[in-house]
Amino acid sequence: MLMTKFADLALDPRVLQAVAETGYETPTPIQEQAIPPALEGRDVLGIAQTGTGKTASFSLPMITILGQGRARARMPRSLVLCPTRELAAQVAENFDTYAKHTKLTKALLIGGVSFGDQDKAIDRGVDVLIATPGRLLDHFERGKLMLNGVQIMVIDEADRMLDMGFIPDIERIFTLTPPTRQTLFFSATMAPEIERITKAFLKDPVKIEVARQATANTSIEQKLFQFTPSRKDRSFTEKRAALRALITGEGEALTNAIVFCNRKMDVDVVAKSLKAHGFDAAPIHGDLDQSQRTRTLEGFRDGTLRLLIASDVAARGLDIPAVSHVFNFDVPTHPEDYVHRIGRTGRAGRLGKAFTLAVPADDKYIGQIESLLKMAIPRADLPEGALEGASENSDRARTSSSRGGSSRGRGESGRSEGGRSRSRSGSGAPRDPIPVIEAEAAPAEAVEAVREAPRAEPVREPRREAERSTGERSSGGAGYRDRNGARGGSDRGPERSGERSSERYGERRDEGRPVNRSYPGQHERIVGMGDHVPDFILRSFKIAAPVVDEAAEDSDAA
Repeated sequence: MLMTKFADLALDPRVLQAVAETGYETPTPIQEQAIPPALEGRDVLGIAQTGTGKTASFSLPMITILGQGRARARMPRSLVLCPTRELAAQVAENFDTYAKHTKLTKALLIGGVSFGDQDKAIDRGVDVLIATPGRLLDHFERGKLMLNGVQIMVIDEADRMLDMGFIPDIERIFTLTPPTRQTLFFSATMAPEIERITKAFLKDPVKIEVARQATANTSIEQKLFQFTPSRKDRSFTEKRAALRALITGEGEALTNAIVFCNRKMDVDVVAKSLKAHGFDAAPIHGDLDQSQRTRTLEGFRDGTLRLLIASDVAARGLDIPAVSHVFNFDVPTHPEDYVHRIGRTGRAGRLGKAFTLAVPADDKYIGQIESLLKMAIPRADLPEGALEGASENSDRARTSSSRGGSSRGRGESGRSEGGRSRSRSGSGAPRDPIPVIEAEAAPAEAVEAVREAPRAEPVREPRREAERSTGERSSGGAGYRDRNGARGGSDRGPERSGERSSERYGERRDEGRPVNRSYPGQHERIVGMGDHVPDFILRSFKIAAPVVDEAAEDSDAA
């Protein structure tokens, strides 16, 4: 005969009193089947869809079993592992509710909270330790925690642990706990990796499967809104317009809703877009500060926040019974995530609605979801005119942006050109091209002397010394030695005298060569050699055949 009341279960009277005060009388199927073997000390493998009351199915027997005994410092008596901070905090709240008539203690180890406060709670000794895998291992590696006293170990939302990459941590934590522990393992789906862990670490578990794996609650009305964007670059904009149209079309029937996006950056954009259009919305995802995430969830629970824009961090285990709608702004890439997302509504016997927006690129994901559900998601049409405003706004924004960009581009171009012109020539005209002037031929005697003279190291004198030189400033005069060792005139401008200002932007009268306009006092670069061709360029060279080292070749071949 099936049990229909919590009073029929062999729970502690203090636990039954707390359950009665919450208003619950009848256990859910997973609770009805999991609590009795758990009270007997057997391992339990529970497979049930989200929203079926898995948290109470392990917390109620755990409180009953731990009613006798006392915790020691740094040695918790039981351990509950959760994939996310929000789920861990929710389990801690349920523990406070069901254990309020007992003297059991708890500690919550999650990220975003200082280690000092958590260390103090552990040092006092706790009966129930609720943690995320990463923070638990942090405390263990710091020597602040010992797990050899764990009597009961609970793994909640194991498939989410797999998605988040926590399986190696879970396996390590299993090895740190006593082999005689009791293990309660709960998951909505049974992936091959999850099944491998259960076979390795659970001892003859009682397998409880109250519903087909990854099935959606029948109290949820599902609809799929498929549309083709007018243009590929408008897809994101038109999806936001479609979302606003669906929210507005639900009217007062929508008391609150969770909007799921695949990417964290899209969560922020969608939340800002909804707020800009007058909707009460706030984002929540893993990159936000823990205090901000807590405030956002509290506001959503107490009704001060209507729309919660979330990543999959809010898709698993969060118990918010009064969620009337769930919107999938993005189709999840993993079909199991679809089940968890829409499971946020239609909880505790209530009716809920789950709407999904899809574009042609999502067809393969829709097929995977329908294959998992063993049913086709009912199709529906968007409200009339839902995308027209988005296209017009996109066109206006694009036109305004292009016009602004063109004018800015012209303005910047004009300023930059004008700035270059003013800095170089002092006017708006562009800089003149560099003239190509042939150098004057050197005297024959000087050329012959250079050919006969041995090559010398170049003498590099400071420019200031070159300016102070009193030699002539012609090509054959007695200036300083250039980098080739030949004597020649200085390439500096006129002497620092009164006539400097009059000749700065003009042409050199003494040599007839133009002055560099950017750096007054310097000549423009001369391109070309003229008649002064170095002797080594005129010489011809005969390339000798390469010498072959036969011994080396034989060595390489060997």
